[in-house]
Amino acid sequence: MAHDKKWAEEQKMGSFLSVAQGSAQPPIFLELTYNGDSSKSQPIALVGKGITFDSGGISIKSAAKMDEMRADMSGGAIVVATINALAESGAKVNVKAFVALTENMPGGHATKPGDVFTSRNGKTICVDNTDAEGRLVLCDALDYAADFKPKFIVDVATLTGAMSIALGDCLTGAFCNNDKLWQNLERASESSGDRVWRMPLLKHFTKQMTDFKAFDLDNISKAGKGGGSCSAAAFLREFVSKDTPWVHLDIAPVMGSTTDQPYLSDGMNGRPLRTIYELIAQNYQS
Repeated sequence: MAHDKKWAEEQKMGSFLSVAQGSAQPPIFLELTYNGDSSKSQPIALVGKGITFDSGGISIKSAAKMDEMRADMSGGAIVVATINALAESGAKVNVKAFVALTENMPGGHATKPGDVFTSRNGKTICVDNTDAEGRLVLCDALDYAADFKPKFIVDVATLTGAMSIALGDCLTGAFCNNDKLWQNLERASESSGDRVWRMPLLKHFTKQMTDFKAFDLDNISKAGKGGGSCSAAAFLREFVSKDTPWVHLDIAPVMGSTTDQPYLSDGMNGRPLRTIYELIAQNYQS
């Protein structure tokens, strides 16, 4: 189901819509359902970043390689492809997928640095950098996914350039609040050959994103440079229940051509779709 802007407004997805308002193209919130388990078990939730083009907004990116920002919807594409793969294989599992789709553009109605918006769960967010937009669309999608009381949530996003600096071009960074889910994910990545690496979810980073008097969160860390991927994950954690197993996959390092898997063609290859598929197929079928 493709939900329109009016639906998003009714859902009070102010954070998602704050990114969309700079574009002439209307936003779409995509919701997909796969019911392969007749026992009506709890679904698994997949959430994907769907920025169809990322100019950076008012905090505009440099011209170099901006053309590659057509791939900023890779997380959303992976989520959709995962459901398709599970359906083709007849996996006995229930899955819900959510993709917040929009451009991030510097139009006349675009968000200005310093603007404050209210997210779906009621938390207020100051947008100090419009190029940190992925977390703004994901947070409302994560909150909506929680309504379905999933077994666990996997979100997938080309979220931070800092992750590429940390891990090069061969690994996906994983931030996980549940050891069992992490162990299953790591085992799946070893099976698929598309490896993930666990990153820290510390209260230290949460404080950098939430320690403000005038609003609940800022979309960039008050610490400035350093730990950008960790602070982004800490931002997202504010929209996930402590009781819900959750893993955030920052796929920026593997968005495009990579050097560890020469059997893949150059360009965007949908990594780590195989790992997410194996995670579900190996561990959560009825």
